[in-house]
Amino acid sequence: MTRPDDERHDGWARLRFAVVGPLLSAPPPRGELRAEIEKLVAKTWRHPTTDEPVRFGRSTIERWYYAAKNEKQDPVRALRRRVRQDAGRTRGMSARLGQALRAQHAAHKAWSVQLHVDNLRVLVAQDPTLGPMPSYSTVRRWMKSQALFRQKRAKRRDTPGAARAEERLETREIRSYENPFVGGLWHTDFHVCSRKVLTRSGRWITPHAFAALDDQSRLSCHVQWYATESSETLAHGLSQAFQKRGLPRALMTDRGSAMLAAEIREGLLRLGVTHVTTLEYSPYQNAKQESYWGPLEGRLLSMLEGVPDLTVDLLNEATQAYYELEYNRKIHDEIGVAPLTRFLSGTSIARECPGSEVLRRAFRLRTTRRQRRSDGTVAVEGVRFEVPSRFRHVERATLRYARWDLTSIDLVDPRTDELLAALYPLDKARNADGRRRVLEPIGESAPPPASGIAPLLKNLMAEYAATGLPPAYIPLPEKKP
Repeated sequence: MTRPDDERHDGWARLRFAVVGPLLSAPPPRGELRAEIEKLVAKTWRHPTTDEPVRFGRSTIERWYYAAKNEKQDPVRALRRRVRQDAGRTRGMSARLGQALRAQHAAHKAWSVQLHVDNLRVLVAQDPTLGPMPSYSTVRRWMKSQALFRQKRAKRRDTPGAARAEERLETREIRSYENPFVGGLWHTDFHVCSRKVLTRSGRWITPHAFAALDDQSRLSCHVQWYATESSETLAHGLSQAFQKRGLPRALMTDRGSAMLAAEIREGLLRLGVTHVTTLEYSPYQNAKQESYWGPLEGRLLSMLEGVPDLTVDLLNEATQAYYELEYNRKIHDEIGVAPLTRFLSGTSIARECPGSEVLRRAFRLRTTRRQRRSDGTVAVEGVRFEVPSRFRHVERATLRYARWDLTSIDLVDPRTDELLAALYPLDKARNADGRRRVLEPIGESAPPPASGIAPLLKNLMAEYAATGLPPAYIPLPEKKP
């Protein structure tokens, strides 16, 4: 089964990151890297395009490891397949041949590609200076890159998992674990508050607390109360945690719908964070996060019992003060030191966090949409977005967007995932003023359309005349008026 280029590039990047991700989230001690790589050599992986079992050699895995390790901002991007230098170019089409094809298309926009090829072949035979005749696929690919699409002729108007968890508990032992590096593994989860609070609009709600916890130091990276548990609030909370403490190597969550949302999975992948999920109905696998809620309910909310009309804003202010000045600075019973002390003194493998705009654009899902040639728009979640005219030759646009924010979406290169343009919703009221921008050029301008008989038909008529036979029809004599 073959996949589009963008899926193949992403598939290889995901696979390579899955192979070397454990080495990045828990770097082996000095001198043991080769042994850990040999363990990965013995493993079997799924080929990203054929789904067949595949293994990789030591030198290959070693090259991927150092490529991802040396990339500070986006390790996954360093593992993508390189785009060919001639990508986007069409070989075999000379400049003169392209001009001739442009003129032919300008005169006959309803022709099929095959008819263009047949007529172009006659022109090449008549004028060798046009260069060698390219293949059908070359002509078709070149015409698509230049937005020389076939246009239909005007027509008359017609009406047209609990069992798995139980089995695991019965057959496998449970052991405590701890990542040896600061920033090697974070835990993230939501908690439903035990009491209702007031919003700014005066409504009573039961808020949800988001929290991110460093596995090695037990440091509270960020905690905040939200009205609901959703992928939007998860991305909002994670972005603040990353900006406070840096990018971790791995993030463990449960299998909630917000945690598995496409925006979250794409965002973590783009930021080079390995997403680890617990098994269904297995909260003990994220036990550190579960025990984290004890002080929140037992101490923080207990100290707010005397506030009758507790608001979300006051709850968030109290929460920040409690976790930054008490929880993170108080001796932790299990590790014997304050989480902040261990966080600052431990060996950190966290990476520098990018800016707010990069984080905002990271948590967006990726999809493709067919561009409407009639008005140059694409439809996403029921909203139509305008595509700049310089991209009108793109048949299927690769887009990135967040479902909770449709004020703008991104048009990206399917091969490199680079941002090409920001797309905004169609504004029909603004377009009603009648002003239109001039189409931005894609390639060279087309010469004036050629007139007369088409080359192929002219050649057939000449060959027929050369036979010396009379026309194979008898004209009907004209009657005198």
